[in-house]
Amino acid sequence: MEVSSSSAAAAAEVPHYFLCPISLEVMRDPVTLATGITYDRASIERWLFSSSGAGGHATCPVTRRALAPEEMDPTPNHTLRRLIQAWCAAHELERFPTPRPPLDSSRVASLLDDARHAGKDATAAALREIKAVASESDRNRRCVASTPGALDFLVSVVTNHSTSSMSSNSKSLAAAAAEELLDSPRPASSPAEDALAVLYTLKPSDTSLARIIEKKPNFLDTMTSILRRPSYRSRTYAILLLKSMIAVMEPARLMNVSSELVTEVVHVISDRVSSKATRAALHVLCRLCPWGRNRVKAVEAGAVGTLVELLLDEHSRRVAELGVVAIDHLCGCAEGRSELVAHPAGLAVVSKKAMRVSPAATESAVRALHAVARHSPTPAVLQEMLAVGVVAKLLLVLQVDVNEKVRVRAKEMLKAHARVWKDSPCIQGYLKASYPC
Repeated sequence: MEVSSSSAAAAAEVPHYFLCPISLEVMRDPVTLATGITYDRASIERWLFSSSGAGGHATCPVTRRALAPEEMDPTPNHTLRRLIQAWCAAHELERFPTPRPPLDSSRVASLLDDARHAGKDATAAALREIKAVASESDRNRRCVASTPGALDFLVSVVTNHSTSSMSSNSKSLAAAAAEELLDSPRPASSPAEDALAVLYTLKPSDTSLARIIEKKPNFLDTMTSILRRPSYRSRTYAILLLKSMIAVMEPARLMNVSSELVTEVVHVISDRVSSKATRAALHVLCRLCPWGRNRVKAVEAGAVGTLVELLLDEHSRRVAELGVVAIDHLCGCAEGRSELVAHPAGLAVVSKKAMRVSPAATESAVRALHAVARHSPTPAVLQEMLAVGVVAKLLLVLQVDVNEKVRVRAKEMLKAHARVWKDSPCIQGYLKASYPC
């Protein structure tokens, strides 16, 4: 039986200074920090730039010394790499290949120059190469993102190519569904899609996104235009980028987003473009709803019905939680409550998600039901809440360990409508005993 390199290395008693202090494996590409400690490049870059979210750790893992920004780029340890390769050869172990030279800004600038001054096909090829190198490592991604003019160029490509009119023989959404997966080997069909893919890969910082919004105030209109396209690939990249942009926008801008943008966000949810796109669109909707008339815009775009249908079919806890939170936001306006009550499954599905998804979903579900019971307590609505199990669920809420605000809202609803609900035969006996007086 063939022995793996790691097993053979262990049997040969690997010198301790060949091992990465993080992974405890033989280093393939040893690099040294300013503290003098050597690590494997993949391990230390993961620690520095992605281990605790977008910011990572700005410290040396061994010494715990804080690193200045200029010290975050480790230095290749060529001597140690050669020693490791020689040791592997001496012990008849598979030699690690010499790592490729790290990407530098001059190479990125050259690719950008090719993309700027070439035809459509050459531009697409250059953009795909930029995406490929950026996907190789966090270091490459940061190198591309920090190259002067890179983000501005990508944004300009998206803007310039996204507003062109679509041909009358554009493929249908059903055919476009084949493009759902972001990692599909099929190349992007336009420079705008390629540029969107690169922007998604780069994951621009909040500062960079804020600068894009400031310099390109009409960029949200561009996103709206892309979300209208039949390509599921383009729509997925667009909504993922929009999610990041919305998160850094000032309230004044959030209040003034167009009805068209809100409508297209709702369409992404209803079309089930992809699981990533659905989650991103729900995040965008939840971020937009508290501001201005965005609730009404969303309701007019059919958001309530779309969210109810999503909750009826969705098995992902995270998506279900976001869907309930979004319905809670929409019930903050009369139009949203009216649409929820009008939907045959509206009250039932919101009630069902309470205590089944997460504490946040339970809180949002009870708050949405509380808004309906407080502002729309018609006899028909109260009877429906009784018939579909809302009242029974509220009584169960009182018996479990939940947030105190949730308990207070549930008890308030039950007391306010006790005349209609308390003695109903729809409530099982063991629940009647817990009905608040």
